[in-house]
Amino acid sequence: MQRLIVGMSGSTGAIFGIRLLEALQQCAVETHLIITKWAQRTIEHETAYSVEQVRALAQVVHSQGDMGAMISSGSFRTDGMVVIPCSVRTLAGIANGYGDSLVHRAADVVLKERRRLVLVVRETPLSEVHLENMLKLARMGVTLLPPMPAFYNRPQKVEDIVDHIVFRVLDQFGIDAPFARRWDGQMRSAASVAAIAGKKAEGQS
Repeated sequence: MQRLIVGMSGSTGAIFGIRLLEALQQCAVETHLIITKWAQRTIEHETAYSVEQVRALAQVVHSQGDMGAMISSGSFRTDGMVVIPCSVRTLAGIANGYGDSLVHRAADVVLKERRRLVLVVRETPLSEVHLENMLKLARMGVTLLPPMPAFYNRPQKVEDIVDHIVFRVLDQFGIDAPFARRWDGQMRSAASVAAIAGKKAEGQS
C-alpha cells in the first residue's frame, strides 16, 4: 500500500485538499494528514465541510505542532508528500529550510530523503520572491503544480475543475484516479461536446 503525507496550509483552495483526500481514500492509499491553523479556518470559510469531517478522510492525523510525529523522521518510509493548497508562506518555509511546523519539517524530510514532493501553490499574481522560491525548489526536484484550470475537457461545473487538478497531482505519484478525464487528441466542436454531455445526462437519469 502506498503511503502519502498530505499537508493543507492556509491558502484559499481548501477544496483541492479535501478532494485529494477523498480520492486517496478511494485508491486505498494510506494518508498522513496535517492541517495548519489557518487551513482549518479556510476549510470552515470556503466549504461545507467541518474540520472533523476532513480529518476523518485520513488514516492518520498529526497536529501541526507535533514535531515528534513519525513523519518528522526519515526512518519512517513514505512515498512522498503533497501540500495542497500550499500558501506562499509555506512555500518560503520549505524553500529556506524552516522547521517551525510539522508541515515544514515533513517536507524537509521528504527533500533530504529524495522522495517526491508536490506543492500546489495557490497565489496570484506571483512576486519575484515567490518565483525565486519556486525556482530554488524546482532545482531540488520538487514538483510545482499551481492549480491552473484546463478547458480542453469542457468542465461543466467547479467540481470538474477541482477533479482535473487532483488527478494531475495523483499522476505525480503514479496513482490512477477513476474520475480522470484525459486529453484524447480529438478536437471537438461545441455542438458535439454538448451532444456528448446530453447523452451522459440521459444515461444517468
